Amino acid sequence: MKNERRSFIKKAAMGTTAITLGVPAMSMSAKSYRRILGANERVNMSVIGVRGQGYGHLRRWAGMAKENNVLVKTICDVDENLWGERVQAVTDLQGTAPGTEYDMRKVFDDKDIDAVSIATPNHWHALATIWAVQAGKDVYVEKPCSHNVFEGRKMIDAARKYNRIVQVGFQNRSIENVRKAMQFLHNGGIGEVYMAKGLCYKPRDSFGISADTDAPSGLHYDLWLGPAAWRPYNEKKGHYNWHWHWDTGNGDIGNQGPHQFDVARWGLNKNEHPVKVSSQGGYYKYGKSECSQETANTQVATLEYADGKILQFEVRGIYTMGEGTMDVKIGNLYYGTEGWMEIDGGKWKTFMGRDNEPGPSSEEMSEEQVDLGYLAAPGGGGHYNNFIAAVRSGNKEDLTCDIEEGHYSTVLPLLSNISYRLGRDLEFDGKKEKFVSDPEADKMLTRDYRAPYVVEESV
Repeated sequence: MKNERRSFIKKAAMGTTAITLGVPAMSMSAKSYRRILGANERVNMSVIGVRGQGYGHLRRWAGMAKENNVLVKTICDVDENLWGERVQAVTDLQGTAPGTEYDMRKVFDDKDIDAVSIATPNHWHALATIWAVQAGKDVYVEKPCSHNVFEGRKMIDAARKYNRIVQVGFQNRSIENVRKAMQFLHNGGIGEVYMAKGLCYKPRDSFGISADTDAPSGLHYDLWLGPAAWRPYNEKKGHYNWHWHWDTGNGDIGNQGPHQFDVARWGLNKNEHPVKVSSQGGYYKYGKSECSQETANTQVATLEYADGKILQFEVRGIYTMGEGTMDVKIGNLYYGTEGWMEIDGGKWKTFMGRDNEPGPSSEEMSEEQVDLGYLAAPGGGGHYNNFIAAVRSGNKEDLTCDIEEGHYSTVLPLLSNISYRLGRDLEFDGKKEKFVSDPEADKMLTRDYRAPYVVEESV
C-alpha cells in the first residue's frame, strides 16, 4: 500500500507543468524584465496611507530605488503628524526627499506619477483605486481590495476600462514555496482536494473605550472618513482600531483573514464565487462597557461551491492552540482523497493515507519536483517586484494577483460577515453577484456613500 502511495505522489509531482496558476506559464527573472523595451525607465510612485502597512510600503518602494529604478515621489497621508519621520525614512533609503500631500486627489493630478500604492483603511481602498486608474495611474492596493462586494466589481470595471495594472496585496501569490505547494495540489498531489481551511488564530486584547473629542491637529478628519458615514472623532475608532468597526473595517476575518482565504481558494483551484455561506461567532470575554469593538473576535465560516467543495475559515482571537504538526495559527490546511497538506508561511508538509505517511514538503523536495521547473513570479523578488515588472510590461497577465483574482478572494470574508451579521445562512448567485431572493442581504453588498466620496455605478 505504501509503495502505491509513493507511486501516486511521484505521478502527481511529475504531472503536467502547464497548469494554470493565474500567471504566465513562463518564468522571467527581474534581470530578464530589465532587458525589455522601456524596462530601465524610472517608475515614479506615491504611497497613499503611510501609518502601519503603508510604512512598510514606503520602505519597500524606496528600497527599490537603486536596483529597480523606482522613486517614491510623494508621500500622501491625511495625518500630517506622520510626515516628518516618513520623509526621513524614504530619504535615507533612496537618497532623494519625497514631497508630501494630504489629499490623494492632488497625487492623481500629478502627471509625473506613474503608479500609486494604497494602504489606507479598508473603506478607502476601492474609491482610491478607481480615482487613480481614471487618472491614468497603475495601482498596488492592499487587501482586502474592497470594503464591500459592489466596490470590488467596480474596481475591475475601472481597471479594464482604463487599461491599467491593478495588483492586490495578496503577497502569498508571489512566494515561491507557496506557488510550489499550489502546483503540487493542482497536479493531484493529495488526490482531489475537496476541502480547504484557513486559520486566523491571532490574539487581540481589548483596546478600550473613550469619549468623542475634536480631531487632533494635523489630521484631516473629513478626508479620513471619506466614504463612511459622518461621526465625531473618537481615538478608539481611528488609527488601526478602524479594523474593528463596520463602517471602516471588516474585523479580523477581513484583516488577516483575506490572505488565508486567498490561499484556501487557490488550493481549491476555484475561480468562481461560492453558492452557499454560513458564519457564526461573537465578541467574547470583553463587554461593550470595556471596548467599542463591533466585529467578532471569534468566528467560523463555511462556504460551499457549486460542485460541493468546501472552504472553511476560523478566527480565534482569545486563547487557543494551533493545528497540524506545525502548530499552524496563521495558515492553511487542505484535505484530499489521498492525503492532506498544511501550510505555515512559506513552509508546507503533506501526509498520505490513513497512516499519515510523510509526503513531499517544502524542505524535502524530490529530485523529480526540482526538475519540474516550478513557476516563479514574473519580476522576481516577491510581490512588489512583480507589480513593477507588470507596470513596465503593461501586461496584466504578468501579475500574480490581478484585481479580478483579488476580488474573488476578498468576496469570501465579505460574504461571511454578511451571514454573521444577519445571523443566518445565505445563498449566493455568483454570476449576478447578488443573493438569491434576499433583498435584506443584498443591501449589505454595498453601502450608503457620503458625498463627494462616492463609488459610482458607472466608472
